[in-house]
Amino acid sequence: MRCRSCAPLPEEVRRAADLLERRWTVSILYVSHEGAVRFNEFQQALGSIPPATLAQRLADLEKAGILERAVINARPPHVEYRLTPRGRQLRALVNALSRFAETGAGTA
Repeated sequence: MRCRSCAPLPEEVRRAADLLERRWTVSILYVSHEGAVRFNEFQQALGSIPPATLAQRLADLEKAGILERAVINARPPHVEYRLTPRGRQLRALVNALSRFAETGAGTA
């Protein structure tokens, strides 16, 4: 069966796709599902991500309401990122991508 008159892509789906299509974003979400994560922990988990790119993606996700940035008043002070309730809604998507990759379906 063919789609002869496909419905236009809704704007909210387009905005979500624009955010998730950026390189490293899904990987950051995957790491974030473990709990609070510091900047250096993201770098260790993700490997070759440039620090400027990581900082930009974290800012993008914070602006979108997916991550929250918390300054921890300790010695020394540090910053942690954790998923917001909105961000936790993406867990099913990230888990589905993980299962897809495990089946070998993600390889060409």
